[in-house]
Amino acid sequence: MTNHSEWWRGAVIYQVYPRSFFDSNNDGIGDLPGVTQKMDYIAALGVDAIWLSPFFTSPMKDFGYDVADYCNVDPIFGTLDDFDQLIQSAHNHGLKVMIDQVLNHSSDQHPWFVESRSSHNNDKADWYIWADAKPDGTVPNNWLSVFGGPAWHWDSRRRQYYLHNFLDSQPDLNFHNPDVVDAVLDTVEFWLQRGVDGFRLDTANYYYHDVELRNNPPKEEVVEGSIGVRLDNPYAYQLHLYDKSRPENIGFLQRLRQLLDQYPNTTTVGEVGCDFALETMAAYTQGQDKLHMCYSFDLLTHDASMKHIRNTMETIEAGLGDGWPCWSIGNHDVERVVTRWGQNQDAIAKSKVYMAMLLSLRGSVCLYQGEELGLPEAELSFEQLVDPFGIAFWPEFKGRDGCRTPMPWENTELGGFTQSSQPWLPMDEKQRALAVSEQEGNRDSVLHAYRDFLHVRRTHPALCYGDIEFLYNDDTTLTFVRQYQEQRLFIAINTAAQDKILPLEQALTVLTLPEALNSGYVDGNTIVLPPYSILLASLPL
Repeated sequence: MTNHSEWWRGAVIYQVYPRSFFDSNNDGIGDLPGVTQKMDYIAALGVDAIWLSPFFTSPMKDFGYDVADYCNVDPIFGTLDDFDQLIQSAHNHGLKVMIDQVLNHSSDQHPWFVESRSSHNNDKADWYIWADAKPDGTVPNNWLSVFGGPAWHWDSRRRQYYLHNFLDSQPDLNFHNPDVVDAVLDTVEFWLQRGVDGFRLDTANYYYHDVELRNNPPKEEVVEGSIGVRLDNPYAYQLHLYDKSRPENIGFLQRLRQLLDQYPNTTTVGEVGCDFALETMAAYTQGQDKLHMCYSFDLLTHDASMKHIRNTMETIEAGLGDGWPCWSIGNHDVERVVTRWGQNQDAIAKSKVYMAMLLSLRGSVCLYQGEELGLPEAELSFEQLVDPFGIAFWPEFKGRDGCRTPMPWENTELGGFTQSSQPWLPMDEKQRALAVSEQEGNRDSVLHAYRDFLHVRRTHPALCYGDIEFLYNDDTTLTFVRQYQEQRLFIAINTAAQDKILPLEQALTVLTLPEALNSGYVDGNTIVLPPYSILLASLPL
């Protein structure tokens, strides 16, 4: 039985990337007061919660995912008072607030690391992962950084290497040290005491490493296009057995859950990226003593086939037990879904049908800002890039800037994002044409389709909480049943540009969908799914 006091089950969480949401002080960078000013807009979407990407004190080498102070707001985003006002405004609008927690690593400018690197015998000497060079001076093992090259950086002060799974300015914390775990949990509690309702945990399977520093084995087969695999990045060539997803991670997640259980109605959603992501999701959410939810990158690839969607869902369902999934088809790290899945063709229709599919699957959902406008990936030149990941792998990989450009509120030169002439990333002309102001008055817009279907989801408990049973799929079509208590729904999705005709195999009552959505219908003994359509129907029990 689903516990309805657990607001996060079936919740829709709207991800706000503060740098790009709304600039309240016209310095070209979005900020926390800007989020507060747009709270009416967020609430009107019909979502349940906001996830704020990092706003902590940071040198911004990785735009906030390199934290120099876990318990303060970076001045470019505002102040702690601004954060408190944001929390109050969200709660007044009936919205929960979740914040990003980047616990695996800090900035190399964090006081903890500054002290750790100063000597071999200071109080924080082993708060990070230090290792001696091999006799020939080379790195301790073969571990690689996600951002390219060895995961080890030489420090001349200690005359040792330190581990960094990402940028060399993001040293990994040593979770094998209990003092580190205590300190990290103290920073989490700092925000719980300020009233946050939960946390999105960045790289939630990276916290622990193998203490023996054993080499990762090579992958037996490297297939480009599979989860997280790009052949231009050597990281894909290893089976990451020892540098992440270690069994000790479970114990930390249990400690974290014990802390959150002291603050009723709070929640966690963990980001899991590894070779066995779906199995890890299940392990991290089973038993109701670790994470509340997890999401993986399995729906953040270029594979938009309904076969892939069904396989992903059925794999996690088979091993999930009493765990709970969270799904996303877009975020701040991947190419926007209209471009990634839709090749920018029939963008409006595809935006709507992908949204309807996502919001009909079992689990909670994360929506990334701008998806509700159907924004395509922005096109930037090399000279316009600021993402270190994109700069390192250009031109094969263009980085993450294209999905992080400012939110277009108006169809003007600066998109209503700022009055400054220099937003931190340029406004994209194609995105400006899809501005909020352009879509508000158009009942057929993607924005209205999102609002309408989010209302449909809220008014049909089976879509929020129900079990799922898949019936049929091909590459572009998917049908399934969601059932919760006395409500049984049949859903059919067509993501192709052609009609799809299916046999009507059981009695059903087609439910009327809002006009912004392209709806399927029954014709005699067949189900007709027009291009990019969804059919929602009730079934007898």
